[in-house]
Amino acid sequence: MVDKNAHYLMNKDGVFYFTRHVPNDVRHLYERPRLVMCLKTKSETMALKASRSMASRLDDYWLQMRLTKMDVPVAHLMVKGRPKEAFTSSATALSDALAKYCQLKGQGKPKHFFRAAERNTGYVIDLLGDRPVDTYSTADAAAFRDWLIDRGLTMSSITRIFGTVKAIFNLTIQEDGIGCLNAFAKTYLPHEEATKRPSIPKGELRVIQKACLDMADERRLLIALISDTGMRLSEALGLVWGDIDLKHKHPHINLVPHPWRPLKTSGSKRLVPLVGASLEAIKIMHQQWVSHSFLFKSYTNETSCNGNSASAALNKWLKAYTEHGVVHSFRHSFRDRLREAEVDLELTDQLGGWASSSIGQNYGTGHTLEQKHKAMQRIVFGQIAINRNLLTDQ
Repeated sequence: MVDKNAHYLMNKDGVFYFTRHVPNDVRHLYERPRLVMCLKTKSETMALKASRSMASRLDDYWLQMRLTKMDVPVAHLMVKGRPKEAFTSSATALSDALAKYCQLKGQGKPKHFFRAAERNTGYVIDLLGDRPVDTYSTADAAAFRDWLIDRGLTMSSITRIFGTVKAIFNLTIQEDGIGCLNAFAKTYLPHEEATKRPSIPKGELRVIQKACLDMADERRLLIALISDTGMRLSEALGLVWGDIDLKHKHPHINLVPHPWRPLKTSGSKRLVPLVGASLEAIKIMHQQWVSHSFLFKSYTNETSCNGNSASAALNKWLKAYTEHGVVHSFRHSFRDRLREAEVDLELTDQLGGWASSSIGQNYGTGHTLEQKHKAMQRIVFGQIAINRNLLTDQ
């Protein structure tokens, strides 16, 4: 049983961690005598809920491990703490449903599609067990939602997880003709109050751009490229030199999907004019490492882009220059600068690859590269004085 007065918490740099000593009789199952896991929350209330849930699950698991070592007649009938007799259905098990989903829906999909499906289904199996799909109840789905909340996941992440799980259940129920409802279909998911990322003020943006072009290493040039193009981090990371046209009258990026980096939406495929700090960054990179296929080889290869690693590194460096945001804040600043320059909404959406609510945008061929280039020129800060001594010392 879990001691309700035991919190198993520690706080490091304002973030709460779950920590608990491993009992001696199950010590052989772990690499270390103490378990430590980040709860990804600064809220003590959320941390307490998550730690108690984690402690309870550990106690259940350790009890199951102890039972398997005992000469107990019913121990072999235990599945995640429940008797197998409770799940006598012959319907498809969740793990098999996952395999079918990946086989049928995964044609031509990138690797992250399969990783997300396996990860999100794994969460269900970890908490509720690998069971026939018609044995999960709406109460199970609600418990799963609460467990994810206890772990400190945001509601947007939980919504994505439920989206995957619901899709797997729907496909299996339909394909296999199982006479049951999808237990996860109508689970209530609280709405998370949207928090708008702040834009980076112009003064700070100019300082950041100059610092990036002075240092001129891979990470800083990535920031400079994003700052005056409004591209998403993943869009920039996945670029190869074949996407760049510096010889054109209006230098630009031909942003297209790649096997290692798909695009978020169909509207994300676009021509991105190179101006200001972004053009300078591309020119520097072209001089220094054009022999490499990928512009950002530290984070991208033929199979994937490591956006999480890049984001963490860039955000850490940015803290010295701004308190107003993270890497994605450059995209918010980009839109604000276009708005301030009175660039029309349809052209703004095309420049940033934003989805438009305008039906009319689906008609015609859209704005020309020249029109896009002129609009972009209206938001750049002009010539940035680069410290060439720093550049040649690289």
